[in-house]
Amino acid sequence: MIPDLRYNQDGLIPAIVQDAGSGDVLMMAYMNRESLKRTLESGKTCFWSRSRRTFWTKGETSGNVQIVKEILYDCDEDTLLIKVEQKGTGACHTGNRTCFFRNL
Repeated sequence: MIPDLRYNQDGLIPAIVQDAGSGDVLMMAYMNRESLKRTLESGKTCFWSRSRRTFWTKGETSGNVQIVKEILYDCDEDTLLIKVEQKGTGACHTGNRTCFFRNL
């Protein structure tokens, strides 16, 4: 059962994706109620693309799928933390293991 979460005005909630083994933050994307449902049903991360206005399952074209191990939500009920087993070379569309590979 999906709890009552606090989605933004566009019906979206940020989802931080973390490597379940290492604890590394891999990426951040947005989900809506339906993509969260699809994630729970499939066991693979599914997100909502704000630019393309469609669902996308991580790894559907790259093969770098994310197997969901645990989904947590924060105390304000407005952010998800998804712990995954990352398959393939990494989470970032640039080919990096994580989207957070640059320093300020």
